[in-house]
Parts: sequence; structure tokens; C-alpha cells
Amino acid sequence: MSIAANPLRKHPIAKLLAGAGVATLLLSACGANPGTTAAPGSEAKDTATAFSLLTPAENPIIRNEFAALAKDQCVSQDKALPLKAETVAQSDVVQKITLLASQDALPVSFVAGTAQVKPTGDLGKSGLAADYEKILTDLGVWDNILPAARSAVKAAYGGNMASLPYQFNVEGIFYNKKLLAEQNIKEPKTWGELVSALKKMKEAGVVPLTEAGSQGWPITRLLGNYIFRSVGPDALKDVQEGKAKLTDAKYVEAAQAIADLGAADLFGEGITSRDTDTANAQFLNGQAAMTYNGSWMLANINDPKQNKIGAENVGFMPFPAVDGGAGNSGQWPANAGAATALSAKSYGPKVGDWLTCVAENYGSSVMKNQSVVSGFRLNTPVENIPPLTAQVQGIVGEASETLLWFEALFDAKTTKDAQTNVSLLVTGQMAPKAYMELLQAGLGKAK
Repeated sequence: MSIAANPLRKHPIAKLLAGAGVATLLLSACGANPGTTAAPGSEAKDTATAFSLLTPAENPIIRNEFAALAKDQCVSQDKALPLKAETVAQSDVVQKITLLASQDALPVSFVAGTAQVKPTGDLGKSGLAADYEKILTDLGVWDNILPAARSAVKAAYGGNMASLPYQFNVEGIFYNKKLLAEQNIKEPKTWGELVSALKKMKEAGVVPLTEAGSQGWPITRLLGNYIFRSVGPDALKDVQEGKAKLTDAKYVEAAQAIADLGAADLFGEGITSRDTDTANAQFLNGQAAMTYNGSWMLANINDPKQNKIGAENVGFMPFPAVDGGAGNSGQWPANAGAATALSAKSYGPKVGDWLTCVAENYGSSVMKNQSVVSGFRLNTPVENIPPLTAQVQGIVGEASETLLWFEALFDAKTTKDAQTNVSLLVTGQMAPKAYMELLQAGLGKAK
């Protein structure tokens, strides 16, 4: 299968790194002036002697693709400003960036903590992290960033276009086409249809919906999505701003809906101790009918050593609509991976040339070389892409509105409480109202 982007069309593991509790940077030594991102044609000059790129050691995708571009589409840019890639452990990112910023030694492009690059963060408020939207607009290549990716990045970083969507993940429900067909079940479009389908799969002796319950977040994702479909896409933003509370009736109703799945044993036995590998194996071995997950799971699905049911038997659907709800299934939960910021001080014409080349070529290159869905437009057709991967890229290309996840706007303590206690919710050990009261109380204390 070939996928390519029409330049005339408006297209739209990664977890975002939390920067909570970061020590204040010694930015006075950096001489940064907020809001001074240089633009092409200005007096800015390149201060860097190399295009230094700092990425997480655990995730090689970005640095591998930059290396590929440096040898192909961006060879002239690499000759003018050689690529120099380095790594840092994900657990050390915030500390490392804090140190480099205090030493006035930030790389040209670097991974950073979420809180650091927000407008209120150490890098954001001090003007050390450049505004990609302004730069790419001035370079004339902003349209290469898909609308859905722009939306996700800005939502994650408090309105700042502080990162580029080198990886772009949408979340939904993967399902076993063969198992559903055997029970004459069509792809569920509503919550009621989904629950009916899950109950039918249980009767057939199949795990209806497998999730890594021990991680907490896969279950809270379901809760968050129900809230978005029922209350609307601004539901959790309203909670953050004090316009609504998690203890309001519609929010508690969502917690009840997820608790009901547990009460009906629709997650299968051992949900609270099930880890990611086990949940993935259950689905890919044909033991489970469905699993809620992100598009990062495509790597597992496209690996025949892991996928015993065959990639052709895997379908992907959005979280279903809730009857009478204000949200809709065209609103996709999404994230654009860890923040990869740009040093405002290092920006100059040669860096701009690199960014132009990346904006125009990264999307097709990373899809071709690594089968990775990104938030960049595919300007060159890519052949032989697995159908499901092509479907997800199509969703990314067409989507215009994205959603965050349940805890995205929570403080660290409330996030932990949500993920730790959700196991009690689905096992009936904590009532839905009590669960939401706990989280609302935590949010109140955090203000």
C-alpha cells in the first residue's frame, strides 16, 4: 500500500515526560531574553558549530531518522552544519536540561520535560525554548505540520508550539476482526454497542477487553474518554479551571460506566495484576477480542513473531460515542511524544535550513524507514506500508481536533492517586463517587 499527502489538503512510547518538581534554573547566567526567537532574514547568526541533537537513550527513532536524512535529503544541510547526536536517560532528562541551561550550553535541539517548556516553565518563561510555529511559518514550511499534531502539541505544552511531532500517537480500540465476525458483531459505534459486544465475547469464552491494569493508566484512559464523549472535549479543562468538578453527576456517571465493566468481568481475570506484555500477548495470541491502546502498538502488530492472529485480522476504531453526549468519535486522544525543543539562542540560517529540510522530508522518511506515524505531512509517496499503519496515518492526516488524557491536567499527586486507585474502582472496592471525590479533593489541595 502507498500513502502520500496531497499538498493542497489540510491534514492535521511514548509518554510525555513530566517535569513536576523541577528545580529553578539559573537562567540569569544565560542572558536569555523572553520572546526573542530569531526569524529568517533577521540579524541572527548561527552560534552553533554543529546541529547538536539530544534525545532519550531509550528511544532511537528521532536520532536514527536525523542520521538517515543527513545522508540523503539533508546532505547539504549536514555539510554546512554537521549533525551531532547524543543521548540522555529518560529519567535524567529534567536534571540534565536544568544543568545545561544553567551553563548556557543547551544543544540546538533537545528532549525536555513537559513542565520546562510550558509558558510558565523555566525554559518557556525565559525564552530559551524557541517557538516552532513562528520559525516554521517564517521559513514557509509550517503547513508541513499536520493540524492534529499542532493541536496536540499546543495542548500538551500550555499553548506553546515547543516541540515538533516526530512521533504522533492516536489512541483507540484495536479489535480482532475474526473473533468479532464469528459472533456476527459489527464494529461498535456507541458505548452501548461496545458493552453488548464485550458481553457477547465473554459468553464465547474470550477475554473481552484486555488492558495492562497493573499500570493504572490504561483504565483511566477509558474513564477519560468516556468523560470526553459524554461531557465534551473541554470537560477536564473545565475541571482544571473550576467550572466543573469531578464529583458532578456526569463525571461520576463515567466512573460508574468503567466500574460496571469490571463488575461484569469484561476485563477478564487478573486485570489488576496484568502487565503490558501480558495484555499485548493476550490480544496478539487471539485470547482477547479487544484492547484499548495507542498507535505505538503498531510495532507489535506488524511483528509476525509477536502477532499470531495476523495483521490483516486487526481492526482499529475510535472510542465509541456515548448516547446524548456532547463529544464525538472524530475527536481522537493523541500525543506527540516527549518534548523535543529548539534552543532559541542557537537558531540561525543554518539551523533554519536544517528545519526546512526536516519539515519537508521527515514524515515520508520515518514512515519509509521505520514505519513510524508522525505529525508531519507525507510529501513523498511511501510504498508497501502495512494497511493498518496506513489507516492510522490517514486518521492523523484527517483529524482536526485532538484530546489529552484523563490525568493530563492533574498535578503529580492526583495523577498517582488516579492510577493507583483505579484498580479499586474496577474491582468494586471503591465506589465511583468515592473515587472521584478522592481525585477532586487532591486537585483542590494542589491549587
